[in-house]
Amino acid sequence: MAPHSDPLLPLDGVTVVTLEQAVAVPLASRQLADLGARVIKVERPDGGDFARAYDHAVEGTGAHFVWLNRGKESLAVDLKSVEGRDLVLSLIRRSDVFLQNLAPGAAARLGFGSDELRANHPELVTVDLSGYGSGGPFEQRKAYDMLIQAESGLISITGTPDAAVKTGIPTADIASGMYCAQAVLAALLRRFRTGEGASIEVSMLEATVEWMGHSLYTQMYTGEQPQRMGVSHVSIAPYDAYPTADGQILIGVQSDGGWNALTDVLDIPELRTDPRFDTNIHRVENRSACDAVVAEQTRRFTTADLDAKLAAAGIPAAQIKELRDVAAHPQLAARDRWRTVGTEHAQVKALLPPATFSDSAATMGDVPALGQHTAALLTELGVDDETVSRLRSAGVVLCH
Repeated sequence: MAPHSDPLLPLDGVTVVTLEQAVAVPLASRQLADLGARVIKVERPDGGDFARAYDHAVEGTGAHFVWLNRGKESLAVDLKSVEGRDLVLSLIRRSDVFLQNLAPGAAARLGFGSDELRANHPELVTVDLSGYGSGGPFEQRKAYDMLIQAESGLISITGTPDAAVKTGIPTADIASGMYCAQAVLAALLRRFRTGEGASIEVSMLEATVEWMGHSLYTQMYTGEQPQRMGVSHVSIAPYDAYPTADGQILIGVQSDGGWNALTDVLDIPELRTDPRFDTNIHRVENRSACDAVVAEQTRRFTTADLDAKLAAAGIPAAQIKELRDVAAHPQLAARDRWRTVGTEHAQVKALLPPATFSDSAATMGDVPALGQHTAALLTELGVDDETVSRLRSAGVVLCH
C-alpha cells in the first residue's frame, strides 16, 4: 500500500493494520507511526476504540486517545459482518504487520488468528497482545492495567509502609506496548534478511514482571519481600524527599563520593567519617539517623537555592514538579520538544518521541476522527462508490 511518510523515516513503506483498543497496542502502533509506518486502525462504527470516550479533556477529545493515536488512519467497519471482515482481510493481505489486543480468542473467532493469517501470507508479522498469554489458568481472565499491576507484584512494592498503591501511569500497559513495538522492529529486521514473517505473543503480566527487576530477584534469593518505601529506596541512603525552608527536595546519593560531596554542601564534613554513615551499607543500616541529619540541614535552604547548590556539586537532586510545571519544563522548551497535531476538534500540543534521529524528524500526524479514512481506504481497495454507499447504509462501515 502507498506510504504516506517522509522517505528518510526508518519505517517508510511499512503498513500496519491494528485491531486495537485502550492503551497497550495503541501505544505500540503509535510508536511505529512516529517512525514512519502507515498505521490503519480498525474501529467499531458504534463508538470505535472505547478510549475515545474515557473523557473529553483535550479540546473535546479523550486524553488517552490523543496521546496514543496520532498519525493513524481510522477505518470504521463492523467486523460482525462478512463484508466487513473481508474488507479488513484485504487490507491485511496488502500489509506488513498486524497487531491486536482484543479479548482472548476474539480475533481468531473473527478470522484474524495469527496462524490463519500467516498461512496465506507467510511474510506477515503478527502480534497478539493479551493480559496473561495463551494457555494457563489465567488465560481468560480480565486484564486491565490495575489488575496486572496487582498480579505482577508491582502494587505490593509501590506506596508507603502504610498503604500500597498502583502507579500513577498505566505501567503494565506501557511495558507491554513497548515490548510489542520492540518485537515488531526485530521481526521486520529479520524479515528483510530472510523474507519470513513472525507470529509474536506479548503478555502484559510477563512484561510487567520483567520490569520488577531487582525487587523480584531480592525476594527470590533472600526470601524477603522488599518494603514499600514511598520515594525512598530500599538499598540506598540518603535517598528521599527532604524538607526545605519553603517545601521539599528529592536527593538521591548513590555512592560514598556523593555522600562526601553532600556533606560539603550541607556543611557537615564531620559526618564523612562517622561510622554510622561512612559507607552506603552503614547509611542504610542507620537510615533514620542519616535522614534526620540531612533533613536538619536541608531545611536551612530554600528549595531553589538548595537545588542549584546540589546541581553545581554534581549531587543528584530534583524538585517535585506538578504537571503544569512539566508542561512548561525549561529543558523540554530548550530542546524544542513540543509540536502541534490536529484532532477533530482543535490543534493540540504533542511531545516528540524520546528517540531522536539526527537525519529525520518523527512523523507527527493528526489524531483521526472515527471513520475519517474509511472512504479513502475503500477506494484504495477498489470498492466502487455504489458499493461504499450500500455498505454505509447497511451500517457495515462508517464514513466520517
